[in-house]
Amino acid sequence: MLTEHTLVPEMLVFAKVVELRGFAAAARQLGLTTSAVSRSVGRLEAHWGARLLHRTTRSVSLTELGAEVYAGCAQMARLAREVHATAGHYGDTPRGTVRISAPVVFGDIWLAPQLPALRQRWPAVEISMQLSDRMVDLTEEGLDLAIRITTPAQLPPGLVARALRPVRYIAVASPAWLQQLPSPLTHPRDLADLPCITLGYGDFQNQLRWEPVAAHNPAPVELAVHTPITVASSTGIVTLALQHQGVGIAADFAAEQALADGRLVQLLPGWQLCGGYAERTAYALYPPTRHLPLKVRALIDHLVQGEGN
Repeated sequence: MLTEHTLVPEMLVFAKVVELRGFAAAARQLGLTTSAVSRSVGRLEAHWGARLLHRTTRSVSLTELGAEVYAGCAQMARLAREVHATAGHYGDTPRGTVRISAPVVFGDIWLAPQLPALRQRWPAVEISMQLSDRMVDLTEEGLDLAIRITTPAQLPPGLVARALRPVRYIAVASPAWLQQLPSPLTHPRDLADLPCITLGYGDFQNQLRWEPVAAHNPAPVELAVHTPITVASSTGIVTLALQHQGVGIAADFAAEQALADGRLVQLLPGWQLCGGYAERTAYALYPPTRHLPLKVRALIDHLVQGEGN
């Protein structure tokens, strides 16, 4: 009589016989003799006291009981394969090429500088980075993941999203330009008559809505600003602000270096932009899968933990 410990191997053999529709084929894949496979199935039939298979010289087919037993055996075999794959996945070293798509400015300024440290840690991982502001089809274009800046409500369906970092839109200007103003900028309404450089597309227009950072500050303010120049790129906006062209409304990651070295100043720190310029999040997007390739997991984990997050 089979015990709990000896029953499982026999069930896995039985599942392989049914899957490959024959004793000889199962034997070849399992590295056993055909007679050993036949005896294994025979022991199962003796254990349950009924035939599991109808045998002919050319094929096998399931009996009614065999069909019920096979459902459980197949599930057991599938779980065994998944456990094996998981163990191998975590025990291996990340390797291979990760194909990634990212927005142009974000890819240039934030993503690219983080890749050398990844390569230093995982030299067997290679990166193929495409920069595009359109939402790509990962499967159709053979990509492992895409990075997109959006809100949770606008995430594309059918993809797993992992947050990498917040993206805020801020007002900046050069110290030299600010010195030419008759009075300091202390309130959003002070921007009404000043030249502002905005993104100028989609939700990013010249209508600015501001909310106080602290609860005790004044009520929200909304105003239309004068935009003699619009640029569909935060990099271009920062460049123009550095050339003393006015107040730039740009993504924070694009202005971080200029702010750090004092070439730009952030305006109205007690206020935050909302509405069309509300805070967004940079997400890593990838297709749902039970076992994410280790090379992709290594890249995402690296970006989540990277400097500047």
